Amino acid sequence: MPESALRMIICSCNVVSDHDIREAVTSADAELNSTAQVYNCLGCLVHCGLCSRSVRRILRHKPLRDLSSA
Repeated sequence: MPESALRMIICSCNVVSDHDIREAVTSADAELNSTAQVYNCLGCLVHCGLCSRSVRRILRHKPLRDLSSA
């Protein structure tokens, strides 16, 4: 199986994967800087909060936005 096909569930409460979070971060109209913003973009809410650290880690490693197209 290709590595890109592997998905890790980051949030068990909402069944949100790392791919879902990365897609939300890269496709959002505005820059997402917090767990709450990511979840709002995905149309769900943080419940137990155990995923927050993993979401923040993904946010820290997000690609830089290309500001030349703005």
